[in-house]
Amino acid sequence: MLTFAIDTLGCKVNTYESQSYLACLKACGYQEVKFTEFADIYIINTCAVTNTAAAKSRQRVNQAIKQNPNAIICVVGCLIQIGDEYLNNNQDIDVLIGSSQKKMLVPLIQKVLIGKERQILRDDVMDNPLFEDLKVESFEHKTRAFLKIQDGCDQYCSYCIIPYARGKERSLAPEKVLEKALTLSKKGHLEIVLSGIHTGRYGKGFNTNLETLLQKLLTTPIKRLRISSIEINEVSDGIINLIKTHQIMAKHLHIPLQAGSDKILKLMRRPYDKAMYLNRIKYIKQEIPDISISTDIIVGFPGESTDDFRETLVFVKEVGFSFIHVFPYSKREGTLAAMMDQQLTNDIKKQRVHELMALSQVMYDKYQREFINKRVEVLFESQKGNYYFGHSSEYLPVKVKSVYDLRHKMYNVIIKETNENELIGSIKEMDI
Repeated sequence: MLTFAIDTLGCKVNTYESQSYLACLKACGYQEVKFTEFADIYIINTCAVTNTAAAKSRQRVNQAIKQNPNAIICVVGCLIQIGDEYLNNNQDIDVLIGSSQKKMLVPLIQKVLIGKERQILRDDVMDNPLFEDLKVESFEHKTRAFLKIQDGCDQYCSYCIIPYARGKERSLAPEKVLEKALTLSKKGHLEIVLSGIHTGRYGKGFNTNLETLLQKLLTTPIKRLRISSIEINEVSDGIINLIKTHQIMAKHLHIPLQAGSDKILKLMRRPYDKAMYLNRIKYIKQEIPDISISTDIIVGFPGESTDDFRETLVFVKEVGFSFIHVFPYSKREGTLAAMMDQQLTNDIKKQRVHELMALSQVMYDKYQREFINKRVEVLFESQKGNYYFGHSSEYLPVKVKSVYDLRHKMYNVIIKETNENELIGSIKEMDI
């Protein structure tokens, strides 16, 4: 029996697509092994969002070749789509597929197996208006399930290569979303994460929107529904009200900020300014006081002065995020920002990353402490000894000691203390 291994880099959309590859390969009789093990087939699902992600993708390719020089090496996704020269010229790679026709992965692998030459499939995604519906019925290695409902991006932020890698915005038909969500729920996934390249713009081509889709999903037996990421200008009053009034909706929104300086936001071509962002966050917190709001911030953008960065630090404190994902600006050829003057040094970027991450930790600790002696609903995912680990609706990590197996179940937990970025709590025995 031939073995295969998959390594997935980047976003939740990639995670969803990798699950489809896994299911298709298993259906064909292949056996999955860990990526660090010897395999007959290696699949690397690449990411191009930063230079670091691209470098990691190339490293995984080299790792696979080293582990088995005779393996079939397949490289898929955004880094192939933008025409990465190293991967294109690497003759040890047998299958290259860009950002469309990913359903062809297994047929192309089978062509190579019967001795056919190197297979390359890279369409012009800018001319592709269709959503590629990859079949996923369950996530074998995860308690929560990701559901890809949208692809592509039309926003063209000045630093971002993804619109060129993923193409124009397109959506999965609403009835298909409902069908897939029900299937995932029936397979035992208690939490479903709605994912996309630009999730908040769901509905293009179907005369609908994300709010309407959420309303329909809330009529199904799903236990918890989470939005992976959404822009501030797409968080409608209706979506806020759904989160406020339905326990099923996760009390967590990941809302990218990217910079806390209006000057830098304008250079980034972001669709908001600080005042608009802050006013909206204040309204969300007013309606849902305990909600977790996390964000992404890029530091070291071209032209970002020390004063601009200090302005970001002040603004972050004013907003009061629960936690922050911090990224150093990554110069991507083909974007407007790559051609801008005043590119900053790596040393400056590293220092700013360090400073902002330290602030994020302080804010995260503060947010966690607010839950001591409060009740949270936790979906338990893993076990280590007598301790079970999971995440609350607010996406807080929670640990509970129990003689009962709590995995893949959801319980109300009373938080007793915090320890090393974890909440520690207990469940009433009568509730188990």
